[in-house]
Amino acid sequence: MKIMKFGGTSVGRPDRMHHVATLITRDEEPKIVVLSALSGTTNALVSIGEAMSQGDKDLAKQQIDKLSSHYDQFIQDLLVDERFRQKAKAVIAEHFEFLQIILKISFNEALNKDILAQGELMSTKMFSIYLEQQGIDHVLLPALEFMNIDFNDEPQIGTIRVKLNQLLQQNPQCKLFITQGYISRNARGEVDNLKRGGSDYSASLISAAVNASVCEIWTDIDGMHNNDPRVVKKTFPIEQLSFDEAAELAYFGAKILHPASIWPAQQYKIPVKLLNTMEPEAKGTLIQEEAGSVGVKAVAAKDGITVVKIKSSRMLLAYGFLRKIFEVFEKYRTPIDMITTSEVAVSLTIDNDASLPAILRELEPFGDVEVTRDQSIIAIVGNEIAQTKDLLGRLFMALSPVPVRMVSYGGSAHNISVLIPGQYKNQTLQLLNSGIFGLE
Repeated sequence: MKIMKFGGTSVGRPDRMHHVATLITRDEEPKIVVLSALSGTTNALVSIGEAMSQGDKDLAKQQIDKLSSHYDQFIQDLLVDERFRQKAKAVIAEHFEFLQIILKISFNEALNKDILAQGELMSTKMFSIYLEQQGIDHVLLPALEFMNIDFNDEPQIGTIRVKLNQLLQQNPQCKLFITQGYISRNARGEVDNLKRGGSDYSASLISAAVNASVCEIWTDIDGMHNNDPRVVKKTFPIEQLSFDEAAELAYFGAKILHPASIWPAQQYKIPVKLLNTMEPEAKGTLIQEEAGSVGVKAVAAKDGITVVKIKSSRMLLAYGFLRKIFEVFEKYRTPIDMITTSEVAVSLTIDNDASLPAILRELEPFGDVEVTRDQSIIAIVGNEIAQTKDLLGRLFMALSPVPVRMVSYGGSAHNISVLIPGQYKNQTLQLLNSGIFGLE
């Protein structure tokens, strides 16, 4: 069985939804198709929730009405048979009736999760009706009936596998299933989600649950590129990556792939393909156990980095000092990206400063604490790059115009990371494209 996930841009226009229907019916292999919300919908739903949380129900109603008009036009352009248009309008009207009802009740976080789930529910139902109009046999699988997360927001693969396979066994003759990405139920049985970008995560979890032959992630770019094409003019798609290389790139800023989406497929050795909906014949990027080649594959940038520096000549070399620092960050569930130490100071980086005030209060007894915001991590990723001849020389020669604050080398066989002030990010990516890949 094949898993095919299509992102918001891939289903964001009626003609693109038509195109997706042709892609999923090109072969006879059984498949589960995972859809995101239409592009722009999740952002609109977030805005509606924010307006509700601030008590601005008039603004929330304006946003709901605007979104409703967009879906009315989408249905008009998606479907040609009036019977199916009316069916789609009735289905979508139920969701907007729900959004209108929330204007009359008290807002809370559980309700907000319900609001955010509407995008995927509407996109899959409209697509299902379109397939029905086209006479394409399929079954709509509600993700809320099998996708579960626990009290720590971690997916329960065992539970997902059992529930999903039970649903598939109820339709033994069907070869095409449509389901929602992103949404799930939590340990309390409430509607929840896998966080932003979670449709990739959904696809990978489903792949692991059914032991899929491949997990295809379809977006609007032809695979993972060697550099950020939004910043650098000359880039190229990478033909093959190992799971470890892809995980490093995703974590350190490659936008095409959600960082969490690698591990379920990796655990069950399911190959992942990154493909372009607009250019389906392009090779894209294959991610699997084998790296395919040795050397630098790509660079990626992670923005919004905060540096925390603890200076203490008295305590740094004391037994257990670093453990105590790490325990503070663990207490507030704040991951650390990079760390460097000297005889008198330790510097580390975080990408989530939501708990920073509390963290700083607990770090104060250890010494002087300094905070620097708006930094960027640039990750140079490849297979066994620590052994790549002359790489460090070329790297630092390329970075000579840039003030480098930290370097992480040797912690991973696949990654060399440097920390720079955020305003130098674009320049750094361009310098590395020239200095490492020879592309001006």
